[in-house]
Amino acid sequence: MSSEVAARRDAKKLVRSPSGLRMVPEHRAFGSPFGLEEPPWVPDKECPRCMQCDAKFDFLTRKHHCRRCGKCFCDKCCGQKVALPRMCFVDPVRQCAACALVSRKEAEFYDKQLRVLQNGATFLVTFGNSEKSETMVCRLSSNQRFLLLDGDGHHEIEIAHISTVQTFAEGSPPAEDTHSHTSLLGSLPTSEGGNTRATGMSLQYSTPGSEGMTQLKLTAGEDANASRGQSMAWLAAMHKATKLLYESRDQ
Repeated sequence: MSSEVAARRDAKKLVRSPSGLRMVPEHRAFGSPFGLEEPPWVPDKECPRCMQCDAKFDFLTRKHHCRRCGKCFCDKCCGQKVALPRMCFVDPVRQCAACALVSRKEAEFYDKQLRVLQNGATFLVTFGNSEKSETMVCRLSSNQRFLLLDGDGHHEIEIAHISTVQTFAEGSPPAEDTHSHTSLLGSLPTSEGGNTRATGMSLQYSTPGSEGMTQLKLTAGEDANASRGQSMAWLAAMHKATKLLYESRDQ
């Protein structure tokens, strides 16, 4: 990919919405798959009372809209200002108690796991049914849209084209050690990972212009060193990313 195309793909602009300032992709098509659209606000005329505590709005009890769900609340029920990176807000924005709780839980992903994914890790990579593995570095692109794999060659997998993510856990028999989120295209998850440590991951994805699905397997190295630890941390972060995408289907 040329540097010009890459720069265009990563370009951002500052916009002002009714909810606040947002730093958004210059081209909508290049938005992050983790992003959420701003919700439409419930019209003022349709909410004479707080949608949480039922307090009547008047001169003293003012109405406020939650920036995450768009519903109408009084100040007591919507007085928290919490960071909302999934909607690209520059500053913390007003949210109702329920939405603020969700946003705080997501903050760990943006503060920690996303950084781990973008820093990348080294894996033994197997494409399709090949018996040959290649040592490659896998990382999430800066715009969060692609998995980038670099070794002897370069591969890019668009997150939106991944249909299945299956995590292989440490210390379990091969037939029983998977925790899957077939979530990126909206399917239900097979199961959800617990506290076991991930040592590998299998992805199925589609490639534009070709029929059927392609499979990719990532395996952490066997050596008990810093590189293996970094790879396992990356797998754990990718599992959380997939879970986040699955849970956001209905948001």
